[in-house]
Amino acid sequence: MSLWQDFCTHKGKIIHKWVHYFPVYERHFSWFRDRSVTFLEIGVSKGGSLAMWQRYFGPLAKVVGIDIDKSCKKHEQDGVFVRIGDQSDPKFLQSVIDEFGIPDVVLDDGSHVMKHISASFDHLYPKMPKNGVYMVEDLHTAYWEEFGGGVDEPGTFVNLCKGYIDRLNADHSRGKVKPDLITRQTLGIHFYDSIVVLEKGDVWRKEAPQKGDLPLSLRAKRKVKKLLGKNRD
Repeated sequence: MSLWQDFCTHKGKIIHKWVHYFPVYERHFSWFRDRSVTFLEIGVSKGGSLAMWQRYFGPLAKVVGIDIDKSCKKHEQDGVFVRIGDQSDPKFLQSVIDEFGIPDVVLDDGSHVMKHISASFDHLYPKMPKNGVYMVEDLHTAYWEEFGGGVDEPGTFVNLCKGYIDRLNADHSRGKVKPDLITRQTLGIHFYDSIVVLEKGDVWRKEAPQKGDLPLSLRAKRKVKKLLGKNRD
């Protein structure tokens, strides 16, 4: 069953998701299904999504939700854990890591406030393993002032990620962009409507070798050029 089918047939606690998110979830999360994975969802709300993720990832998954609302604790069940705290508090985030381990997948569906999103990302992303996935959704709030957003506001997560694109390509900037963690530990950055996804990865080999036989005419030209070079000597 696809995640979309699971959502459409769901009868339990309320799940509140945008329809166009589901293909994005499948694209970036499907590799983790039926594996020993630690999944962290920031924002528990009515609890339905935690149950959905448990069904989706399977029996080996450890599903952890965090929320500032103490009432969310009631949504715990076998294989689903809820911890109460502020997503922008690094001490709280570290306590979750210390208890459950470093998450393989993070889905930020929390406060949607820009400074909170950045605080969570800054603490969690550097610690995530190679091939980990960090997804932030509902980023339409990056354009809303009441969430710290704005088209020209440099601190929104959307605008920060636009800068991450340059940092991802720092090795090709001829020294104009200094390589950093984004450069060295990020395989890709994906933008969707209201979503940004960062994939961890170690691109250790950056070269462009040529393989295969050269056309005869090109080989002949190179041979002539080489001979002319020797004659000049």
